[in-house]
Amino acid sequence: MLTKKQVEHVALLARLELSESEKEKYATQLSAILEYADALNKLDTENVPPTAHVLPLKNVFREDRVCNHMANEKGLANAPDREGSCFRVPKIL
Repeated sequence: MLTKKQVEHVALLARLELSESEKEKYATQLSAILEYADALNKLDTENVPPTAHVLPLKNVFREDRVCNHMANEKGLANAPDREGSCFRVPKIL
């Protein structure tokens, strides 16, 4: 169990001002968190491979392939403003 003094030290490091009731409350809550972390440390993880994510991830990129694309004139037909064969947009700095 964390002591009130330890909670005051953590509050000082975090630059928090706590009331007496908050110190008692946080001492209880932080102690419960540390007890849970300690229980997790006791688990046997010998045969569990390390992972970066709990779900298996795979690349979702599509294969590159040559195909027919829309002509520039058709793509720019509804452009509000254009310059040559490009969209013209406001300058943002």
